[in-house]
Amino acid sequence: MNCWHEFNEVIIINLPADFNIKANLGYLERNKNECMFEVENGIITKVIVVGTIQTIVQIQVNERNQMIVQFLKDSGSLKQSEQTEVVKYIREWFDLDRDLTPFYKIAKEDPLLNGPVQEFYGLRLIGVPDLFEALCWGVLGQQINLAFAYTLKRQFVEKFGHSIEWNGKKFWMFPSFTQIAKLTPKDLADIKMTLKKSEYIIGIAQLMASGELSKEKLLRMDSLKAAEKSLVKIRGIGPWTANYVLMRCLRYTSAYPIDDVGLHNAIKHLTGSEKKPVKEELLSLSQRWENWQAYATFYLWRVLY
Repeated sequence: MNCWHEFNEVIIINLPADFNIKANLGYLERNKNECMFEVENGIITKVIVVGTIQTIVQIQVNERNQMIVQFLKDSGSLKQSEQTEVVKYIREWFDLDRDLTPFYKIAKEDPLLNGPVQEFYGLRLIGVPDLFEALCWGVLGQQINLAFAYTLKRQFVEKFGHSIEWNGKKFWMFPSFTQIAKLTPKDLADIKMTLKKSEYIIGIAQLMASGELSKEKLLRMDSLKAAEKSLVKIRGIGPWTANYVLMRCLRYTSAYPIDDVGLHNAIKHLTGSEKKPVKEELLSLSQRWENWQAYATFYLWRVLY
């Protein structure tokens, strides 16, 4: 069966049987300071950028568990090949091509994951398909709380990004690496991030602008370890940021941000412990969740908000 079709100028995407829109909206609505999309009455509004295409869409799920995608501007001007690219982006964003049966089998037998999986069943590991955006988000989030990371992202996007206006609101696109590559840390001075983070983000943008760093190159590497090794060579990217990007952009289900504070707090919360888990415990959990560490982490994060 075809995964999508067009009907009355909307695109209909067939969803996996275990997809639950409420569980996914719960994640998307976790912070009111999100600037890359809006969720209102169960409807997601977002600008999708694929190559030269910039289109604003509304996404909702009907009672038949189908995703309905409506183009709000220039809907008639997209060719079928461009519509295919938009569908590909949405499928990647929600990780729709992943069979979660093996993960749910592991999780239901796991004392730590059993509760979160029952509560948030149908949640997908929602991604960041654009590599530059994922790397920036990883750098921005280093050693600060989530709320402040969202504030920094909004400042960065609204200063350097572009927007499409619809219905009296601005819907933002993440700044491109070509644009950021031309800046100096001085240009980022009024965003409340450290000088080091400004340097890291500009350095990453320059690597991408030169072609030295790309999503395609990382995906062509023969293993998670090779991709991780390549990422941590970049100034400003340590193991945590690398694994965050491997999880959310490069889609390695065995990526594991072992040093993640949110992961530690979720484990503390679920076990009732007063101390954060030690490395041996985290490695032991990783073995229990083999090949699904990224999904295990994502479900554990979800416990916290």
